[in-house]
Amino acid sequence: MTFKAVLAVIPVRELDSATRWYESFFGRPADQRPMDTLAEWHLSDLGVVQVFQDPSRAGHTSVNFTVDDLDAALATLSGAGINTTDPQLVSSDTQRLATTTDDDGNTLGLIQFVG
Repeated sequence: MTFKAVLAVIPVRELDSATRWYESFFGRPADQRPMDTLAEWHLSDLGVVQVFQDPSRAGHTSVNFTVDDLDAALATLSGAGINTTDPQLVSSDTQRLATTTDDDGNTLGLIQFVG
């Protein structure tokens, strides 16, 4: 089996307010709104995040994003009013990780590989 891409789906209670939060997180509007209950950000050719209105599943998802410069990413999020945890070394000290949660309780991690 060969995987060619990843599509992360993050369920939320109410799409409009969640879309505003994710616009702050990603620093830009959604790339597509293919349905009334879905907003989609294309992060790379092979990575897409969909924020999907599904109240029964909201708040139970974790997604990690790899960034080149964690400190710069955290400064950008702070400037957008998004609080994060302090970075911690994880994975045998090969990665730095900080997390935040959206308004529904979904956890978003930012990871920078070190060394």
